[in-house]
Amino acid sequence: MDHLTHARELLAAHPVVDGHNDLPWALREQVAYDLDRLDIAADQSDRLHTDIPRLRAGGVGAQFWSVYVSVELTGGEAVTATLEQIDVVRRLADRYPADLRLALTADDMETARSEGRIASLMGAEGGHSIDCSLGTLRGLYDLGVRYMTLTHNDNTPWADSATDKPVAGGLTAFGEEVVREMNRLGMLVDLSHVSPDTMRAALRVAEAPVLFSHSSSRAVCDHVRNIPDDVLAALPANGGVAMATFVPKFILPAAIEWTAAADENMRAHGLHHLDTTPDGMAVQRAYEAAHPRPVATAATVADHLDHMRAVAGVDHIGIGGDYDGTAFTPDGLADVSGYPHLIAELLTRGWSDPDIAKLTWQNAVRVLREAESAAASIRARRGPSTATIAALDGPRA
Repeated sequence: MDHLTHARELLAAHPVVDGHNDLPWALREQVAYDLDRLDIAADQSDRLHTDIPRLRAGGVGAQFWSVYVSVELTGGEAVTATLEQIDVVRRLADRYPADLRLALTADDMETARSEGRIASLMGAEGGHSIDCSLGTLRGLYDLGVRYMTLTHNDNTPWADSATDKPVAGGLTAFGEEVVREMNRLGMLVDLSHVSPDTMRAALRVAEAPVLFSHSSSRAVCDHVRNIPDDVLAALPANGGVAMATFVPKFILPAAIEWTAAADENMRAHGLHHLDTTPDGMAVQRAYEAAHPRPVATAATVADHLDHMRAVAGVDHIGIGGDYDGTAFTPDGLADVSGYPHLIAELLTRGWSDPDIAKLTWQNAVRVLREAESAAASIRARRGPSTATIAALDGPRA
């Protein structure tokens, strides 16, 4: 049997739980959430990385949909936009019930798999979505959000981002309370996007396994968005999972400088560097035609997974592609149909069938289940926190 056929058979039994996909934001940007104008039951490869036929072809069994909102939205605007993102994920599940099943628990994930449907979970990408309110955090949990990334590209008032100037030195006192309240709820603490000091602080405070929804190895590619080895080495004691991403500028050293120049070109055209609308992609493709980019491949991602397995162990790794949140993708992993190519690459490197099953399905399901168990224990000891940022950190300047 060739490796690609073997990979597809493995994914039929142990489908991919992908930690991060930005389809909801793409739907906001491209069609203002009007699902009649963009039917993901049909091939949308001319405008998206994601649609149901390609999810099926890729062997995806569960997807954490990112209910991301831009850091340019603050306060109540960020909260409102996050609610709109949650709404569209729920509407997608209602619109395509034969293919998608809203999932709130590990048991829901297993049920969806047994039904042949794709478990649809939600993760909020950036602590600005709660506007420094633990009540809002609880509201997001009640609406189905099962992880929150503590920051996006900018600091929050209570946590440092990997791509901003350090202010808190990791987490403030209120930031630590956010982590504790997330643990009490059963919401996974997502440490993608945060600074190494924030990662270490969250691991120190956490009473449940953490998640990196879309981050790779800093030792393999020295980008600030990646995970240092000392943090990877701490995952077994915590029980968490690091889900390797496919974004070329995070995984291929040669792509870092090229991407910085491409981002500057986008800004020169009056566009956000993360713009993946057709107009934005036209600018990106024109730049790429004039300045050929270094190309990542499935082997590039496999290099990260090899290293992450060596440092953290096979029980603590997963996959978080970041599709529809990046302009460029690796060769062989162009869209959500590409996961079999990555699994085939790992098989050529000697990964066993049980190791693949952990990577694709079992580790992510275990982490959510353990977070649920920890939450039940914590809730028996304490109720909802009424702490405020003003009380714990003092008045904001």
